[in-house]
Amino acid sequence: MTDTGLPPGWEVRHSNSKNLPYYFHPETKESRWEPPSGTDPDRLKVYMGQYHSSAGIRPSSQTASANGANGFHEGKIRAAHLLVKHRDSRRPASWREANITRTKDEAMNTILAHESRIRSGGASLGDLAVTESDCSSARKRGDLGFFGKGDMQKEFEEAAFALKPGEISRVVQTASGLHLIERLE
Repeated sequence: MTDTGLPPGWEVRHSNSKNLPYYFHPETKESRWEPPSGTDPDRLKVYMGQYHSSAGIRPSSQTASANGANGFHEGKIRAAHLLVKHRDSRRPASWREANITRTKDEAMNTILAHESRIRSGGASLGDLAVTESDCSSARKRGDLGFFGKGDMQKEFEEAAFALKPGEISRVVQTASGLHLIERLE
């Protein structure tokens, strides 16, 4: 394994179309969004946090405000989230782990610990999402961009639309896993 934590032959590349990192094996030409089996998740987490996150970059609120003023985002909100998956999630894999085996109770304990850090001021949701979220939006500090009604799972949508900008939800359960949601706009 290299310092990425990936098995021999695998490397991290960047998708220009999705603006996200992915995993590629040059010899076999295999590419995938989730890490290959045999990946060391702890080493990969450190590597991705250092080299493939946008921790210092925030989307331009000036552009978002200009679009909003023109009605481009009318009826839509912008939110970020931190997702913790478990083995019963609809897709128990992520950029951090090829095969997620934690139980729902273990996932709940993990996300409650993250919530406690956020509410105590020890970390922001965006800071934690970069290394702890099981969603590929981690690279964007959990930012999901603008979405409207009907774009997200029902439980997620209801919780996100109930928040005021700057507010953070309690734990929200969906088929994808357990979420903390922060309304951005």
